[in-house]
Amino acid sequence: MKKEQLIIFDTTLRDGEQSPGASMSRDDKLRIARQLERMRVDVIEAGFAAASNGDFDAVRSIAETIKESTVCSLARANENDIRRAGEAVRPAARGRIHTFIATSPIHMEKKLRMTPDEVVAQAVKAVGWAREYTDDVEFSAEDAGRSGIDFLCRIFEEVIRAGAKTINVPDTVGYNVPEQYAATLRTLIERVPNSDRVIWSVHCHNDLGLAVSNSLAAVMAGARQVECTINGLGERAGNASLEEIVMAVRTRADVFPVETRIDATQIVPASKLVSQVTGYPVQPNKAIVGANAFAHESGIHQDGVLKHRETYEIMRAEDVGWGANKLVLGKHSGRNAFRSRLQDLGIAIGSEEQLNHAFARFKELADKKHEIFDEDLHALMRDESVTPEAEHFRLIASRFHSETGEKPQAEITLTMDGSEKSTCAEGSGPVDAAFKAIESIVDSGCQLLLYSVNAITTGTDAQGEVTVRLARDGRVMDGQGADTDIIVASAKAYLNALNKLHGSARKLNPQV
Repeated sequence: MKKEQLIIFDTTLRDGEQSPGASMSRDDKLRIARQLERMRVDVIEAGFAAASNGDFDAVRSIAETIKESTVCSLARANENDIRRAGEAVRPAARGRIHTFIATSPIHMEKKLRMTPDEVVAQAVKAVGWAREYTDDVEFSAEDAGRSGIDFLCRIFEEVIRAGAKTINVPDTVGYNVPEQYAATLRTLIERVPNSDRVIWSVHCHNDLGLAVSNSLAAVMAGARQVECTINGLGERAGNASLEEIVMAVRTRADVFPVETRIDATQIVPASKLVSQVTGYPVQPNKAIVGANAFAHESGIHQDGVLKHRETYEIMRAEDVGWGANKLVLGKHSGRNAFRSRLQDLGIAIGSEEQLNHAFARFKELADKKHEIFDEDLHALMRDESVTPEAEHFRLIASRFHSETGEKPQAEITLTMDGSEKSTCAEGSGPVDAAFKAIESIVDSGCQLLLYSVNAITTGTDAQGEVTVRLARDGRVMDGQGADTDIIVASAKAYLNALNKLHGSARKLNPQV
């Protein structure tokens, strides 16, 4: 018996970006979108086009670039949002508009201040506006997990009649449990007229740690699209994790009546890329993509695995892409090899000038680090993607001194809006001294919320990748920096976060 397809809808670039500080540039989003396409994701939710001009440009760029996956933009159920979304996805080979409105009593009364009749009428109008741009329209009932079943049946019947092709039943606040959520899906599919003409979708948040369990329970109840993110990234506790959904369905093919199109060997490369771009490290014990996911510490487990792998492993590490990011380049590699590898990684080179500058940086790194891995190239090119006009602050030179019994010192020279300034500061450690030196020049008034260091690859010569999270006036932004010297990487990360805070406007972050 042929299995039905489970559509994988990835919202890393939209809902994932709502994680505090995890904003992505257009180039970052394009790089991740190319990887998602390589992984054969069915639908890529590229962003929320009406949130800002930058978001619109990012969605449109992805729509122009991606050919194999459907490109989707989110839109609230109002005409302006939907027209912005429609224009953004217009160039796509396959475009989708995903519109939503809240349906729970508390949301309708307290947030929308609309009656149920008004909510239904607005939803129908929204689907009509979206259909002016594409026949592929998805409708979501925000906070469906706390909505009345009768009202859900009513609004879904109306939007299906209006032409919606996908009906999403999100657990927006992560409140549901698997048996209850499955029963909701089953009831909706049974009661809503013409339910067989649409794809039923789920979008689960992880507030109780049940996002994947709820999603899989819904699949067993008839859902045929799951909305998820790489590494489970997302607002608050995150979303259902794409890699866990895909591998659960694949590994337990005896249980699930569906299959996906996903190329699982691209999962780990996607996980590492998203982690690097956002600065959100993957916990070592994370299923599928954590560093310990296929490690066997216990002696009795090691013995069993050596005798027969399947005694303790239900998946093969290589099936999900572990070991795929091999050594690729060294100090003797030429420009053509460098360019070719960047293309393989989905990293676009805008001009020969950009290639020359990046290649020079690569040679500098190769002099410090004998072996260059894919992760190193992603970090290098992320730094290169910062355009001069977006770089209000730039590190020119640095010198650090740390000695037992002496107060650590940092000398920093940077440009601020084209003007070069230098200063020296002391701190409790060289990183603290570096940050204090930067602040004595820029006087940003920012609060440091997070400082994190991770090795990009193995080995004592590995680049350190630093993530800094800064807050100012209610806005939170992450900055990343990479260098074989972690103090230099720290200074770069701090300035990267300052540049983002300086250059970006506030934007809407809707919940679905």
